[in-house]
Amino acid sequence: MAYCKVRQADIYYEDKGEGTPILMIHGYTPDHRLLSGCMEPIFNKKGGWRRIYIDLPGMGLTKNYAAINSSDDMLEAVLAFIQAVLPNQDYLIVGESYGGYLERGIIEKQKEHILGAAFICPCITPLKEDRSIEPHQVMKIDNQFISRLSKEELEDFKANSIVLDEYNWLRYREEILTGCTIANKQFLEKVKNKYAFSFKIDQSEFNKPSLFLLGRQDSAVGYKDALKIIDKYPRGTFAVMDIAGHNLQIEQPQLFNSLISEWLDRVAETTE
Repeated sequence: MAYCKVRQADIYYEDKGEGTPILMIHGYTPDHRLLSGCMEPIFNKKGGWRRIYIDLPGMGLTKNYAAINSSDDMLEAVLAFIQAVLPNQDYLIVGESYGGYLERGIIEKQKEHILGAAFICPCITPLKEDRSIEPHQVMKIDNQFISRLSKEELEDFKANSIVLDEYNWLRYREEILTGCTIANKQFLEKVKNKYAFSFKIDQSEFNKPSLFLLGRQDSAVGYKDALKIIDKYPRGTFAVMDIAGHNLQIEQPQLFNSLISEWLDRVAETTE
């Protein structure tokens, strides 16, 4: 647990393990616990990887970010963090939702240092009205369990999840909701006004091992937009999962663990 002071913010991060570094970037409103919650169990069985989980400005414990006004600024803060913590080093990157959008910006800016990229329910199209998304639908429900939730808890759970049972609730509460409750909502609304980058991304192919994990029932960012950039990732596995919404890492944990593990193996093979 530490802070990295860059020009745009004091970025909180957690640094775990030793080996090839992996930068983990969560989505909009939660914090680093979203990714540490689903990724750390994988590394209990895999050594040789250094995991760096950050809190984006306006989220988690990151401080002093008032100068940030846009996704361009967010990206600059993350790039400054990378230069400070991983100066001129090669690394992997994992991005979830908005973190996946920032990830594509990082690839555009410093592709030569990135050994592999994984995207979890990535935001491909920044403006919601332009996205090809699915209507929200609940796929599985444990009525006996959800009867124990408060009205507020159930409304939030139903709005963000498609599998409503105790396992999914406990992970959703611990890994996602805890971060959302401490986010600076006013700041995040301000940045949403400049949510799209001012420059073009996906301008050339990314030829390193990559992985796109997409939820067939993802009503937040959808899955179809990601398939439009499949040719930009010639070493990419694109997996569209059924019974998987925007929190597919929780709703399909076995598939998630297996595909992330296989991606890490592919990266390891190319770097040996």
